[in-house]
Amino acid sequence: MAAPAGEKLTNRGHIWRSALTSGPAVFWLCSFLLVPLLAVAVISFLTRGSVGEVTRPLTLENYERFFGYGLLGFDPLYPIIMLRSLVLGTATAALCILAGFPLAFFIAGLPARWKNAALTLVIIPLWTNLLIRTYAWQIILAPDGFLARLGASLGLVTPGEPLYPSMFAVYIGMVCDFLPFLVLPLYASVEKLDWSLAEAAMDLGAGSWNVFRHAILPQVMPGLVAGAILVLVPALGQFVIPDLLGGSKSMMLGNAIQQEFGAGRDWPFGSAIAMLAMVFVLVGLWVYARVAARKGEPDLI
Repeated sequence: MAAPAGEKLTNRGHIWRSALTSGPAVFWLCSFLLVPLLAVAVISFLTRGSVGEVTRPLTLENYERFFGYGLLGFDPLYPIIMLRSLVLGTATAALCILAGFPLAFFIAGLPARWKNAALTLVIIPLWTNLLIRTYAWQIILAPDGFLARLGASLGLVTPGEPLYPSMFAVYIGMVCDFLPFLVLPLYASVEKLDWSLAEAAMDLGAGSWNVFRHAILPQVMPGLVAGAILVLVPALGQFVIPDLLGGSKSMMLGNAIQQEFGAGRDWPFGSAIAMLAMVFVLVGLWVYARVAARKGEPDLI
């Protein structure tokens, strides 16, 4: 039986309203996310020409090269770079958790009139360009800086030497850059924390650790995991901080991609590295989603 004319007009109106409201967002995602991503995926299967141009034939050589298989035998250079980047990203997330956990609880415990000011202080570093902040750390870690003099007085560094380039400087820059991305979602969970559960656990004889583990941590876990993901994913591809504060001594994944698209002029291989990095991140997030679903935790993916 055919639908009434009025119902057809209503359905068409819904379609047009949906197109007008979601159309710009869909166009934006397709133009600036899906199309470039598809282009990178296609280029990763092409070949670098004699003068750096992208040409045919289609090949898997770029992916084989990443995993160390080539004419000269097995070379684990890029798997090591991937592992080094994973260690850097994981360590950055862990350090941000150690620094952000007490900070989020401290802000949540402030009087209401001070909370907005404290959150603004957390966000203020993001108002400055990352490159400027990184150069600022070079000045702070210089030989005549306070931290260098303190390290020299404690015997940790040679007097007159800067604290960079070093992995210590890289970790300082990474934590300073990504700490707000962990504090903000964690604070949102801490702000809604039900302290009556902690009081009930203490009334039942639970110690401080058990109160934190069973009454507090499960309540803030969604914000903690969301913040850790927001730190881990961009930290894996960071290249400015390792390059400027690490002195290019330790090649990271982002540095490898930047080099292949820049000085190396090997877009197919750079695209292959980028695609594999994205696949590794997505697989890690998928594994977390499956584990969280089995444990009954909120699925944040």
